[in-house]
Amino acid sequence: MLIVTLVATLAAAALWRQWRGVEVEAAERARNQADWVLAGALDWGRLILRADANNSTVDHLGEPWAVPLAEARLSTFLAAGQSLESDDRDAFLSGQITDLQSRLNLMNLAQGSPEDQLFASRAFRRLFNLLGLPEGEVDLIQRGLLAAKQATLAPPSAQRGDAPLLPQRLEQLAWLGVAPQTIAALAPYATLLPDPGPTPVNLNTAEAEVLYAAAPGLDLSSARRLVALRRQSYFTGVGEALSAIDAAGVPTQWLAVQSSYFEIRGRLRLDAVALEEVCVVRRDNTPASRQVVPLWRYRIPITLSAGHS
Repeated sequence: MLIVTLVATLAAAALWRQWRGVEVEAAERARNQADWVLAGALDWGRLILRADANNSTVDHLGEPWAVPLAEARLSTFLAAGQSLESDDRDAFLSGQITDLQSRLNLMNLAQGSPEDQLFASRAFRRLFNLLGLPEGEVDLIQRGLLAAKQATLAPPSAQRGDAPLLPQRLEQLAWLGVAPQTIAALAPYATLLPDPGPTPVNLNTAEAEVLYAAAPGLDLSSARRLVALRRQSYFTGVGEALSAIDAAGVPTQWLAVQSSYFEIRGRLRLDAVALEEVCVVRRDNTPASRQVVPLWRYRIPITLSAGHS
């Protein structure tokens, strides 16, 4: 009886170890497959943006890059070596490219000349006032960004331990003491881009609120008229757009019709788990280059509800 018990115990332990090894191998294989698929989604986005720059010097919402990629089944990729009939794991890929110059760049508050920073401060005050946010937080953000940027540029021996880190994403404004509700309200209208000078907003992609804030002298109704007019036909130049609404005297240093910064999102859904990878890229619009360079990327794990289809 003792021998039977001992053999059963050893067999159970061996079976458990074998099962654990199979599960670990399957998880590692799924992770590698997810890495390849999401890397492919990023390359797809970069290819589309580069081709767009070769074909046009104007960016607008009617171009191929602005069309989201609906969920596409990828079971054939995740069932290598197996018959699809025996594989009950469904994988889907979706993606989207967003023009980040459809939003105001918060880094404008800490870059460029003092006149540029003052112009940026006034623009964000207009936006904060329009959104019902406390204007004092504009000064808070500007001070924090300037301190973080100064600490980043300082040599190691001169760096202060209490200096804030330079945020790369909007949610990281919390490092500077910005309220969560302010960050959530700013999400559709603001971004953080490492442009060395003031980053203009694209007239063909920005919301009316962003255009109103970026162009002093442009009222909200005129900004909404611009948005309505571009739905009929995109603008090929800033002067053309302002002439269409009789606003020729509006300052144009923060307005453009071509963009350099984009966000590429790729989302892989596998069973009850989804992975979303976000990559911010900079496109060089000079004819000799057209390179699309990733600036930073991060991954967001998402747990789906049991009833998600």
